[in-house]
Amino acid sequence: MNDAAPRVAAFAETLLGAPFPVRIRAWDGSEAGPPGGPTLVLTHRRALSRILWKPGELGPARAWVSGDLTVEGDLFDLLDRVGRLLWDRAPEPGRAAKIAGPAALLRDPGARAAVRGLVGLARPWHAPAPPPEEAVRRRGSRRTKDSDKQAISHHYDVGNEFYERVLGPSMVYSCAYWRPGGSLEDAQRDKLDLVCRKLALRPGDRLLEVGCGWGSLALHAAREHGAKVTGITLSREQAVYAGKRVAEEGLADLVDIRVQDYRDVQDGPYDAVSSIEMAEHVGAEGYRTYAHTLYDLLKPGGRLLDQQSARRPEPDEKAHRVDEFIDAYVFPDGELSPVGTTVGELERAGFEVRDVEALREHYALTLRAWVARLEEHWEEAVRLTSPGRARVWLLYMAACALGFEHNRLGVNQVLAVRTGDRPASGTPLRAREWPTQD
Repeated sequence: MNDAAPRVAAFAETLLGAPFPVRIRAWDGSEAGPPGGPTLVLTHRRALSRILWKPGELGPARAWVSGDLTVEGDLFDLLDRVGRLLWDRAPEPGRAAKIAGPAALLRDPGARAAVRGLVGLARPWHAPAPPPEEAVRRRGSRRTKDSDKQAISHHYDVGNEFYERVLGPSMVYSCAYWRPGGSLEDAQRDKLDLVCRKLALRPGDRLLEVGCGWGSLALHAAREHGAKVTGITLSREQAVYAGKRVAEEGLADLVDIRVQDYRDVQDGPYDAVSSIEMAEHVGAEGYRTYAHTLYDLLKPGGRLLDQQSARRPEPDEKAHRVDEFIDAYVFPDGELSPVGTTVGELERAGFEVRDVEALREHYALTLRAWVARLEEHWEEAVRLTSPGRARVWLLYMAACALGFEHNRLGVNQVLAVRTGDRPASGTPLRAREWPTQD
C-alpha cells in the first residue's frame, strides 16, 4: 500500500497545527497536499528517521543535507510558505513558533498517533548518523582563540574555487550595495568604496581590516585610496588566496595579509578599522572585549566601520535560541545581536556612534544573486566540495534571503569614532556626505 506521503502530511499537520502548505511526494510514489507550486520530495524513508529523532530544525536539515529530502520547483517559494506558517502561529510577534520536541510529541495523544503512523515507515529505527558536513562539537570552552579558529575554518576552508563559483569575480562575501539595474559586481565595488569613504581614507592612512576574507577590501583601499592595509583572518586558505592577489596586483608595499586573531594585534594605533560581517563570529558573550580591543587599536579621532548582521530583539533576551541548522552546518558558535545592543556595546567601549545605515533589502538582493550563481554552477560546486556542502549553502542562502526580505533579519553599517578627549569627530556636518577621491 503506497500511502507514505499522506501519513507524512498527517504528521506534519499535527506537528505544525495546520495543513502542510506544500505538496509532499514519498519514495513509494505516493503524494499528498495541495497541487501546484513546489513539492517536498522524500527520496528515502531514512528522512523520516531523521525527522522523528530530531523533529525541530535539525532533523529536516540533516535530511536535506544528506539528500534524503529534496525540493522540486522553487525553493524560495517552499521555504516562504513553510516559514509564513511558523511565523503566523508564533505566540509572540517577531518570533517563529517552536516545533515540539520528542518528549512533547509523546505526551500529546494526537501527536502519538501521528508518530505511530510513521514509525513503521521509518528506517532505520535508530537515529541515523549526521551527515559528514555537520560541525564536530569539541569539548572545552567556546570563544577561545582555538575554538574561534576551528569555527572559522569550518565555514571558510571549504575551497577557494567553490567560493569563486558562488561569489563571482569580486570574491566579496558580505552584503553588497545595490543600485537599480546594477550587477552583483557593481554592487560589491560600490560597497567597498562606501566603506572606504565612510572611513575617510587618504593616502598613507593605516587601515586594519578585521576579517579580511579573500582580500577584496584591502586591495580596493590600497589601490583606489592609497591606504596601507593590514588584513587579518583566521582562515589559512583565505590568507593564501588574498596574499596571491596582493602580489599579482603589485601592492605588497601597501597590503599585509596575516593569519592572526584580532586579540593578538599589537602594532596599533591605526587610523581606521573595518570589520565587515566578522563580529557575528564573536557572539554576544565576547562582543564587549571585541569593542574595547578595536577601540584600543585606533588612534584618537580614528574611525571604525562595523558592518554586521542583526536579529530582531526578543521579549526575553535570555531565551534567545541560535538557529540549529546554521549553528551545526554554517556558522558554529555564531550569534546575531539586535542593532541596539551593538550600538550600546560600542558606546560602552568609548566610541561615539556617528551613523547607522540599514542595508536589509540590499542583503536580500545579494543572497538571491549568490543563489543564482550557485545554481548556475551547481555541478562544479558539487565537484569542488561535496553534494552535501553545496546543499548546505543553497538552503542557508535561500532561507537567509527570505529572512531579510521579511524583516526577520537585518544588516547595518555602524560608523563610530574614537573621540576620547577630542570633541571633534571629523565627520561631515551634513550626514552622509562621505568624501570622494579627489
